Amino acid sequence: METSVTFETVASAVALLEPRLAVRPRVGLILGSGLNGLADEIHEPASIPYADIPQLVPSTVAGHSGRFVSGILSGVPVIAMQGRVHLYEGYSPAEITMPVRLMRAAGADVLIVTNAAGGLRDGMQPGDLMAITDHIFLPGLAGFSPLRGPNDERLGVRFPDMSPVYDPALLALLERTACEQQIPLTKGVYAMVAGPSYETPAEIRLLRALGADAVGMSTAPEAVVARHGGMRVLGISLITNVPGTPPSEAEPQATTHQQVLQVGQSAVPRMSCLVQSFLAQLAAGEG
Repeated sequence: METSVTFETVASAVALLEPRLAVRPRVGLILGSGLNGLADEIHEPASIPYADIPQLVPSTVAGHSGRFVSGILSGVPVIAMQGRVHLYEGYSPAEITMPVRLMRAAGADVLIVTNAAGGLRDGMQPGDLMAITDHIFLPGLAGFSPLRGPNDERLGVRFPDMSPVYDPALLALLERTACEQQIPLTKGVYAMVAGPSYETPAEIRLLRALGADAVGMSTAPEAVVARHGGMRVLGISLITNVPGTPPSEAEPQATTHQQVLQVGQSAVPRMSCLVQSFLAQLAAGEG
């Protein structure tokens, strides 16, 4: 497994990607579990399977198509990751974030990352949308950072500032957009765990005590690499389940991947409307 990334590796991969793009992207999109349908809204798309780029590793999870889709969405040139790869698939942090490096090298300076997450805060329900204000990158704190290893200054500085990771101006624009479109949107802190097992009730209590509002198995590595490369980042979690239980309940609620995918599919219209309306505002010079 690759533990770090060099400028030459990124350059050779983007040389294969760029000739097949429909546009030079301004915005990169990462579409999480069940949210692949948003890529269907891209106009005059060009599709590039990850398998066509040797420097990328394949996605092995149901609900993740494993390809780039480029084109125009709401007047903005975009490149979308239709499916992502995860630590629990056996890849290194450097490998799972290589697609973000390629989107940046291809021209994108904004990253919109979406995910399916479990809701931790009281009152959250499956189907809620949460704008990410910050994250707790538990694998990263334990040494599994995508920036581990030798640093190539052409990709980013050795010690990038992560305060804030998620761009305040983009977050404010998303909130205004949600209000205008009458789409309920909450805000909160996202915690990343390595997975693939869902969390135990004790782990849920720990995450709540740490101040997390939602938990998932992705997003933080991509956000860190995007910031390392100088991108502005916006994160949106779709709450697909509410793991664990309060102490008054006798048994925890079971969580399945199929449930996550089903909630993701049902939320596609709202998520699609929110992202497309946000991009339209971005195209108009807002944010």
